[in-house]
Amino acid sequence: MSSVREHLWLWGHEAGSQNGRFGLPGLSRITPSEAAHDLGIPNLVMVAFGGRPEPPFTQHAIPMRSLARVVWSIVGDSSSTRHDERTDLEEVLALAAEFPNVTGAIMDDFFHQPNDQGAVARYGLADVARFRERLHGAARPLELFVVLYAHDLGLPVAEYLSEAEVTTFWTWESRDLKALEDNFARFEALAPGARKLLGCYMWDYGASQPMPLDRMAHQCETGLKWLGEGRIEGMIFLASCICDLGLETVEWTRRWIAEVGDRPG
Repeated sequence: MSSVREHLWLWGHEAGSQNGRFGLPGLSRITPSEAAHDLGIPNLVMVAFGGRPEPPFTQHAIPMRSLARVVWSIVGDSSSTRHDERTDLEEVLALAAEFPNVTGAIMDDFFHQPNDQGAVARYGLADVARFRERLHGAARPLELFVVLYAHDLGLPVAEYLSEAEVTTFWTWESRDLKALEDNFARFEALAPGARKLLGCYMWDYGASQPMPLDRMAHQCETGLKWLGEGRIEGMIFLASCICDLGLETVEWTRRWIAEVGDRPG
């Protein structure tokens, strides 16, 4: 039987990539692999932020060899504007051929409000189907992950979600966590066949302020309950690049993982 820990992921960004942003205090120097080991999390989702890192990715992946599973972004965050024109799909396929623990690819900040052409995603549905086909056609097939926010639930994205094996679900502003259960039920109705991961922010990025501890605990305890019920297959904690800033929520999360990590999952 697996443990809870085996179902936990850390959302990784290049060291220092969020310094001076989102109201965060101090300067972070911790790398994604260091943060994962410090928190006791075996799996990593490595995502470009502000276009960093740029390919090739080999030297970035070498310190991650000790992790169980790594999923790498082919579309980074919304400030990774190079991905509006070209993905990192081929580079991630090459990385996976070199590193056996690279098991999938993710599209971050993928959906948006309808633009002038009515599009609600950074790439079209046919593009996403092609991404999935390329990932599945690799010598060692890779899975496709996508990010969905609670505020995306009203968009016509069901067909997109059906093209990805795994959807990660996030609540951007912590004040909206009071509706987590209701919003997750809407997500389940929107994408009944999707495998699901619950995203847990350790900082209130939407409000550029600390995540209240009671809301952090609510995310974690709700996710643990849903994991036991089979409604999700894991949880992701965001982000690696805030794990050395002395934040109360990070310290709380480290203790929580130590407490529940070895329970049956």
